Amino acid sequence: MSISKQILVTGGAGFIGSHLIDRLIATGADVLCLDNFYTGTKPNIYHLMDNVHFELIRHDVTFPLYVEVDSIFNLACPASPIHYQRDPVQTTKTSVHGAINMLGLAKRLKCRIFQASTSEVYGDPKINPQTEDYWGNVNPIGPRSCYDEGKRCAETLFFDYHRQAGLDIKVARIFNTYGPRMHPNDGRVVSNFIVQALKGEPITVFGDGSQTRSFCYVSDLVEAILRFMDTPKECPGPMNLGNPVEITISELAERIVEMTGARSQIVRRPLPQDDPVQRRPDISQAKAELDWQPAVPLEEGLSKTIAYFDELLSGTPAAKFSD
Repeated sequence: MSISKQILVTGGAGFIGSHLIDRLIATGADVLCLDNFYTGTKPNIYHLMDNVHFELIRHDVTFPLYVEVDSIFNLACPASPIHYQRDPVQTTKTSVHGAINMLGLAKRLKCRIFQASTSEVYGDPKINPQTEDYWGNVNPIGPRSCYDEGKRCAETLFFDYHRQAGLDIKVARIFNTYGPRMHPNDGRVVSNFIVQALKGEPITVFGDGSQTRSFCYVSDLVEAILRFMDTPKECPGPMNLGNPVEITISELAERIVEMTGARSQIVRRPLPQDDPVQRRPDISQAKAELDWQPAVPLEEGLSKTIAYFDELLSGTPAAKFSD
């Protein structure tokens, strides 16, 4: 794999970012990890602090950055509703100003840049599965709009820089991803259900539980990102990256209760505004261009994730470094 030697990863102390850095360093790359620690955590990268190929800088991507690197992975943005709705104006700034700053840096350096976009650009989709040519069904003024529209605007900026300045871009639309190092209080469905089950608390299902999601284990996603970054310039995306195996939220809750041996009861709460009813990627493009598809079955991935949270909740330090 011909990953560049000096690499900047914004949002590198986050869930996905920290796993990506592990893989990049394993290829022999030197990685500059940038994070403002709004949602990223130092325990995610503690195991890298003494690595000579790793460097950490505390910085917010909404401000310009002047460094010398060979390629950029832009993952900086809170990705869970609880976090991105806490400060929606800052969330939009992170997506838009952050994209402008990183694109400006890539333009100056004449280097390739990866954008972590999201399946949320499809909003509450009217087609299933979602293909990359689908323009989406997004509420521009709702409580989720700061993230949905911020990421859509970032995609616009990336493709305008690509067309206008000839910038070498890779835009990936990342679907639900899970695994060790997820934040236990980020409000995402997998971490929510696992933490509630391990604590013996009621499992909170919003709506009637018939809404669907597709869950990709983090190692599968990182593999896809690296393969995408290694494609020719003529393959800018956008490209769906995720697991096309669909499951209802109720089925997920029942499976986690069974796997944890919990006695938790499932309780229903009203569905939040603009919460998508279905979410499933069409990954035909990723299969064709990357020769990639997810390899980790849901049960295997859940088992690893449950073990991580079990250690984390029991205070076992090893959980901080689990992959």
